[in-house]
Amino acid sequence: MNRRNFIRLAGGGTIAAATTGTLVACGAVGSHYPAEAVEAWQGPVGETDVRRRAVAYAITAPNSHNLQPWLVDLRESGVITLRTDPARVLPQTDPGGRQILIGHGAFLELLVMALAQQGVASEVLLWPQGELPAALKDWDDRPVARITLKPGGQPDPLFAQVLLRHTPKTDFDTTRPVAPELLARLLGSAPAQAPLSVGGTVSADQLPALRTLCWESARVELLTPRTMMESIQLTRVGPAEILQHRDGISINSPFVRAVSALGLFDRSAPPAEGSAAYKNAMGRFEGHSRTAMGFVWITGPNTRSDQIHTGRLYVRQQLQATALGVGMHPMSQAVQEFAEMAPHFERVHQLVLGRPAPRTPQEPTVQMFCRMGYPQGEVPATPRRPLARFVQA
Repeated sequence: MNRRNFIRLAGGGTIAAATTGTLVACGAVGSHYPAEAVEAWQGPVGETDVRRRAVAYAITAPNSHNLQPWLVDLRESGVITLRTDPARVLPQTDPGGRQILIGHGAFLELLVMALAQQGVASEVLLWPQGELPAALKDWDDRPVARITLKPGGQPDPLFAQVLLRHTPKTDFDTTRPVAPELLARLLGSAPAQAPLSVGGTVSADQLPALRTLCWESARVELLTPRTMMESIQLTRVGPAEILQHRDGISINSPFVRAVSALGLFDRSAPPAEGSAAYKNAMGRFEGHSRTAMGFVWITGPNTRSDQIHTGRLYVRQQLQATALGVGMHPMSQAVQEFAEMAPHFERVHQLVLGRPAPRTPQEPTVQMFCRMGYPQGEVPATPRRPLARFVQA
């Protein structure tokens, strides 16, 4: 094997390992990113308009593949209209748009919190022109929500965690178990409103099966070419790409920067089973799964409104986890609804709900499935696009 092919193979392994380790609320692999790419985490510096300030906080919301699929229309006075960017969806891993809309729910919750912090209440109307269709190909520009500003917002104690909330995408510390009391505090901090429910476990009897589920479902995503390529195509390698896009899955390690500068990364095909790239990717999945010190989940019906409510609940859980000093990282492969994942979709419902996977939107489904534990170091912020990219005014 010549040196060029060796570097290309090693680089491909690094990319595969990074890109396949992240899903709902994911996006960055590495510890240092260009300051401009993460400036959103400083808050709305220099913004004086109440609505724009609120949106500046909301764009830090967790979202699948860090697509940041939100568009906000400020052209109507006293109103914020939230829509989906139709170019920022995941047709292969999220063919029904469920995870995209969970990200909209997280955005909406942070938006409402940021308005309340400024003494402004919110009247939220979901789907003012009807729900988005079931098929992504039929999605249009109808609003997800219309938020009318009212006087009298009450600050939320969890708002203090908004700019501190980062999703850990590394192995957890296996020497630090998560106490049952902490899990109870986390689950009780953001009580679900019917029909949604929250649950979790740190039980040594339950963790092995859930860890195995994570690893095996990740393997399916990795070995399904179209789903793996969806992640690879959203990979941003090195400072120039990260600054150009400020979304997707960012990789900025010294080795990656050096190899990228030589133009030696091959992102044209998924890794073959048994290849060095495949082994590196599965090693990362195995580490994430093996070091899970607990799991938390949100369950409920699978209507469009329930998907939005799930996102609102999920981000509140993450904010509380931040306050408690524990990490939450979605391991959402098993709840993805593409054909090859069906056996693991069934398995996660049996393990979490003790019943078969749903056949209709009204039956309970596992909306969010996350590992938890203590990060072994600082958790970096993920890049965000500039505020102006989201706003119509």
